[in-house]
Amino acid sequence: MAGVMALAGCGGSASGSDGGKPELSVGSAYMPQPVSDSMAAGFLTITNKGGTQDQLTSVTSDAAGDVTVHQTVGGAMQEVDHLAVPAHGQLVFKSGGNHLMFDKLKRRPKQGQTILVELHFAKSGDLKVEMPVKSATYNPATGH
Repeated sequence: MAGVMALAGCGGSASGSDGGKPELSVGSAYMPQPVSDSMAAGFLTITNKGGTQDQLTSVTSDAAGDVTVHQTVGGAMQEVDHLAVPAHGQLVFKSGGNHLMFDKLKRRPKQGQTILVELHFAKSGDLKVEMPVKSATYNPATGH
């Protein structure tokens, strides 16, 4: 569980930014091949190099009728209407923690395919993310 946030010293001035607005990027996106015909989970990391917090307000995908954002607190999963992406920090979605739930799948994604997901933010607008479908037992720590 080495999910340490190693973002010290990220004060670069890309595009002339003064760090006063969110600067979001997404990495480590994947969906384990679902075992259900109707539901799937999704995981990713949203990094904010900017000096202002943003909020993930919703997620959409044409692969599912509904995509919801969940957080896990004390071992219990609960749907939330937004999650904060801290300034100079990360919002991590991983197995056993925050995650995306894809409900009413229009087709069952298979390993090797890619799902297109659109993340909607309060300040930054929308980000499109390609989410590769990995094996049902994929572990990002080992790459298997």
